[in-house]
Amino acid sequence: MPQPERSRSPRVAELFSLEGRSAVVTGAAGILGQPFCEILAAHGARVAMLDVDEKTAIAAAGRLRAKLPAAELLPLACDVSRPESVKKAVDAVAAKFGGIDILHNNAATKTSDRGRFLAPFEEYTLDTWREVMAVNLDGMFLMAQDVGRRMIEGGRGGSIVQTASIYGVVAADPRVYEGSQYEGHGINTPAVYAASKAAIVGLTRHLAAAWAPHGIRVNSISPGGVESGQNDAFTQRYSQRVPLGRMARASEMQGALLYLASDASSYVTGQNIMVDGGLSSW
Repeated sequence: MPQPERSRSPRVAELFSLEGRSAVVTGAAGILGQPFCEILAAHGARVAMLDVDEKTAIAAAGRLRAKLPAAELLPLACDVSRPESVKKAVDAVAAKFGGIDILHNNAATKTSDRGRFLAPFEEYTLDTWREVMAVNLDGMFLMAQDVGRRMIEGGRGGSIVQTASIYGVVAADPRVYEGSQYEGHGINTPAVYAASKAAIVGLTRHLAAAWAPHGIRVNSISPGGVESGQNDAFTQRYSQRVPLGRMARASEMQGALLYLASDASSYVTGQNIMVDGGLSSW
């Protein structure tokens, strides 16, 4: 007997719609930043694409417009580690879009000197530590503070999503890095990266509790390892540690962001969603 045709509930579609909303994404030109901007724009949001370099932000917006010609995008330069740069960018977004409904606090740095960034802990310099923290943590603070204040003043609530990492929750397995290369350097996960990402989870929970009375939800996403040019040795060793047996694709982070940015998660706040193929379940 033929089964009746099933159709997606209009209510479900509405839950994930971002029509009429404006979003800010930092680190918008990055490996994850571009797919994050794409999923928000594809579901109707106007998206301000912030990156430290204006030309890079404009180029990323151009690539996204080629995929989504109708998307309303605003590429802007913003150094999230500098209060004056944050204020200037957020002012520009508010002036253009009339307010901010979604902030994706996503910017992070590996610094311009990969050798210093990947140095052993016992040789790590305080200057490099502070350079990473200035973006990975101070930048989160500055963006959340500025946008959150405006959300409170606007009185219509909002959603803030912050990009953490699996290595803010569990320790990196040193065995994975044996014989591994990335951009010509031996790979490791520096302590400063793990510390900054763990701090993001703590900041997320604090803000979720503090801003709940204002209707502002604050959550974080912790991606597992994402394919981004690592050599075969690393890919194979890492994949062996993952229950799903492989590294993630950047596009596989999009669903978590859409869920947290939209009304589909209207009763979810203070959570850190692991998108790690099950690695943290061992």
